Amino acid sequence: MYIVSKTIRVSYAHRLSLPYESACTQFHGHNGVITVFCCAEELNAEGMVIDFHHVKDLVKSHFDHTCVNDRFPFNPTAENMARWICDNVPHCFKVRFQESEGNTATYIKPGYENLSC
Repeated sequence: MYIVSKTIRVSYAHRLSLPYESACTQFHGHNGVITVFCCAEELNAEGMVIDFHHVKDLVKSHFDHTCVNDRFPFNPTAENMARWICDNVPHCFKVRFQESEGNTATYIKPGYENLSC
C-alpha cells in the first residue's frame, strides 16, 4: 500500500448557518491548511499514487480566495468541506482541514479508519 499526502494553504471566506447566536454566522475569513491523504495498492504509469500538482489544483480551484458559500450547497463547516474534498480527490481516503490554529476537522472514508499515516 502506498500513501501520499499533500498540504495546501488556502484563504477563503464563509459564514455558517447555525441555530444559535455565534460570530460565525457573519461573513468572515480564514487562512486554512488542508492536508489530503491518498492511497493506492499499485502506482500509476508515472510511478505515482496521484500527482501532487493535481491535488493542489483541485483544492485551490474550489477553496482559495473564494467565498465557499457561493460554491457549495451545504453549510461550509470544516467537517463538510473535509468530506467534500475526500469525495472529490481521486484515491483520497482522509482529509485534515484546519480552518484556523487550534480548530481542525478530519474526515476519514468508511473502511479506512485503521489505515495509519
